[in-house]
Amino acid sequence: MHLPQPRGPFSTAVVDRLIDPSPTTEGGLRTAVRESATGIADDEDRLLALWLVHGLSYHGYTGVDPDLEWDLPLLQARVRLEAALEQDLLAAARPVVEELLPEAASDLTATLFSLPDRVAADAPSISAWARSTMTLEQWREMLVLRSASQLKEADPHSFAIPRIPGAAKVALMEIQFDEYGAGNPAALHSALFGKAMSAVGLDASYGGYAESWPGEVLLANVALGWFAGRRRWAPAVVGHLTMVETTSSLPSKFYVAGARRLGLPEPAWRYFDEHVEADAAHEQVAVRDVCGALVAQSPEALTTLLTGAVVGLTVEAAVAEQAMGAWRQGGSCLRSPLRPWVAA
Repeated sequence: MHLPQPRGPFSTAVVDRLIDPSPTTEGGLRTAVRESATGIADDEDRLLALWLVHGLSYHGYTGVDPDLEWDLPLLQARVRLEAALEQDLLAAARPVVEELLPEAASDLTATLFSLPDRVAADAPSISAWARSTMTLEQWREMLVLRSASQLKEADPHSFAIPRIPGAAKVALMEIQFDEYGAGNPAALHSALFGKAMSAVGLDASYGGYAESWPGEVLLANVALGWFAGRRRWAPAVVGHLTMVETTSSLPSKFYVAGARRLGLPEPAWRYFDEHVEADAAHEQVAVRDVCGALVAQSPEALTTLLTGAVVGLTVEAAVAEQAMGAWRQGGSCLRSPLRPWVAA
């Protein structure tokens, strides 16, 4: 993918380094790292910078040397940015996790199934809006928001596979096998999402709308990237995935209803239809067989697992609040509104 436009001095320093890994850009990046403040969750410049560095481990960038994945100045920038991210996210998540720990130790299954209603109960529902009210342009914007995650669906969570033991690993592989199309490349969930985008006139290439993503989308993306990139946070990846699965089936049904209300063709909603039944099964596997087995074998993983679940719910709620706030006022939730599209 092509490098997006920077949003400030830190992301400018990262882009400059990716384009020209010379002593000059090394100095500029080190200066940005030194001058960076501690907070990051509300700073689109540094969120984009971290997303750019994470991207080296996934898709890479057109014209950028793949070996820069291990470039020392970029790694130092990543460490500094992730430290700030950890500080921000854990400050919010830790009190919730500490409150949950006693009951989770007693009944993990019940605790995990109750989490969405307890952590994100006040978050607006984009899927309910899609079912009843969403316009075609809002539908297209919704896909753009989700493209940051869904066009590489399952990839971040797969980093946990070699890092968790035994039965939990096997159960996670069961979920991921389905996510990757159950042996059929055409059924890759990321590919189905790409077809949903193409069906409504959108660019289905990963990162094609990176310059339009609001900061909340970047935050949700780098939070998972931070978990996925650190072995010690592997249980958090599991917790994050579990919340994805437990909050997907019914909303997917609403998205299908919304697409049909808008008169969209089958490729526009097949991705969501696939998740109605698949995620109803996956949530059981994730909660009982992945999380249950992981904590049974490694009780010390419980706190980290809950942290991933709480953070995941929190950052996705922020995406919903930002999008719904804009739509309810009749505006665009994107930094750059999409060009109008009329179905053929």
